[in-house]
Amino acid sequence: MDTIKLTIDNREIEVPKGTTILNAAKQMGISIPTLCHFEFKGMDVHNRPGGCRLCVVEVAGRRNLAPACVTECMPDMVVRTNSMRVINARRTVLELMLSDHPNDCLQCAKSGKCELQALAIRFGIRSNPFVGPDHAQSSYQIEVSPSIIRDMNKCVMCRRCEMMCNEMQTVGALSAIERGFPAVVSTAFNQHLDHSPCTFCGQCVAVCPVGALTEVDNTAKVIRAIVDPSKKTVVQVAPAVRVALGEEFGMKPGSIVTGKLTAALKALGFDYVFDTDWSADLTIMEEGTELIGRLTKYLGGDKSVPLPILTSCCPAWVNFFEHQFPEMRDLPSTAKSPQQMFGAIAKSYFAEKINCKREDMVCVSVMPCLAKKYECGRDEFKVNGNPDVDFSITTRELAALIKQANIDFTKLPDEEFDSPLGESTGAAVIFGTTGGVIEAAVRTAYEVITKKPLPKIDFEELRGLEGVRSATIDVDGLPLNIGIAHGLKNARKLLEDIKAGKCNFHAIEIMACPGGCIDGGGQPLHHGNGDIIKARWEAIYQADKNMPIRKSHENPSIQTIYKEYLGEPCGHKSHELLHTHYFDRQTTVEVDLNK
Repeated sequence: MDTIKLTIDNREIEVPKGTTILNAAKQMGISIPTLCHFEFKGMDVHNRPGGCRLCVVEVAGRRNLAPACVTECMPDMVVRTNSMRVINARRTVLELMLSDHPNDCLQCAKSGKCELQALAIRFGIRSNPFVGPDHAQSSYQIEVSPSIIRDMNKCVMCRRCEMMCNEMQTVGALSAIERGFPAVVSTAFNQHLDHSPCTFCGQCVAVCPVGALTEVDNTAKVIRAIVDPSKKTVVQVAPAVRVALGEEFGMKPGSIVTGKLTAALKALGFDYVFDTDWSADLTIMEEGTELIGRLTKYLGGDKSVPLPILTSCCPAWVNFFEHQFPEMRDLPSTAKSPQQMFGAIAKSYFAEKINCKREDMVCVSVMPCLAKKYECGRDEFKVNGNPDVDFSITTRELAALIKQANIDFTKLPDEEFDSPLGESTGAAVIFGTTGGVIEAAVRTAYEVITKKPLPKIDFEELRGLEGVRSATIDVDGLPLNIGIAHGLKNARKLLEDIKAGKCNFHAIEIMACPGGCIDGGGQPLHHGNGDIIKARWEAIYQADKNMPIRKSHENPSIQTIYKEYLGEPCGHKSHELLHTHYFDRQTTVEVDLNK
């Protein structure tokens, strides 16, 4: 590897060719402030805008200050990161930003976690010499979508969300619009997110350094439901939440807090605390049966069978193909996501068990995802206008709710989920990471197809954090070709291969967020720290190993519901409750050129 020697703040360092000054300084323990920069695996440094100019440094021999985040190190370069000229330039840039930024920090959802606020504290800014008309606040209205709140008055044009949406997710919902003070990152023609290609994955929210993009907060609605004596409140918890929630309470990344999480939800006053892992096992029964059915027909000579079958658990991914590849909507499994399966069963099977009317039950989900908020509101997941899942809150929202309730999370004794919708297997918990859904499906499909016990439980060839992966599983002589993608950029690659006839997969798992649900848009913020994602990923598989039962079809509670209520997987009753359909959501924007 070619290396370069340079001097930063009178200290010599040797770095690989192509390293930026910012990263070289970071290796030396030198902190250079920045707002527009963020690290993300697979992101091209040359595509970063370097627009905030807070990271400027002096480079000997150059007249102008250089942005450290996009300036590559050169041989024998001499850099100063702390000269008076540099400090004054950074302070001036920050003061100009603050002169056109709202001062409602006390009411801002990002207060305490706002990077602009942190920089103002770091630079000791208590007054601002740049006073003028508040241009921004007169320009944009706050927009509330099912999942995301956009307050463009707070946009600082760092363009992180634009890079995430366009480069990493290839959704193309966001771009820079306007000039001067009104300049912001927004949708084309500033249309509402509902009318844009936005998938509500929430990755833009996860990287926004200020309060311009935040999630819709449903905690107040949840509190009202809990204290309403006429309602029965039922809560479900997604698998990825249990390996990330602890971070909000100072616990190390990857801490498995399932028992404390359950105890906290019971302390908050929910009537029943259940596990989305239960409905993940149910999803495998339906989706796995659908996979086996399609394969059986295809191998029997019916080449019209839609293959490869695509997983359908991720609502952001579903929204992506409905907007971008609607002609392929016959490929995904028709099985609902575990969240929606849970809601459908809770408000039918379980409601009957406890003699509760559907409209008197409030079903809440705790999810690592912002798209789940959008999914709750889809019309096909309602019965006479009553949603299967009433409210979805994120891991971050739950943490805030626990703190508001003055619950000492770290000292809670471990408690068990309630029954019958709280019993699950290791196959269900691995839904929380990329490759987990398809591995869980293979564990069941293998034994159903072969009528033999699995020779091994762990399909390590399906695991990993590479963007696109493939593996062939030997199902007693039948080669089952599996594809896996996480991140919508990688999903696009696979879909385009399918359209071009280059794909020979029988089944493909896709998750919208990089890493899967462990890095969902509603998880604790980590600012691109790959070590945190890896710790969550490892914890998911450890949680799987800790389970006494590790195959979905062996879950006794799942076996019982089929005997008592559903009949058989993919049967009439289960199709009615547990399956869905998809739509062509391609949109066009009409513009009057005469205006």
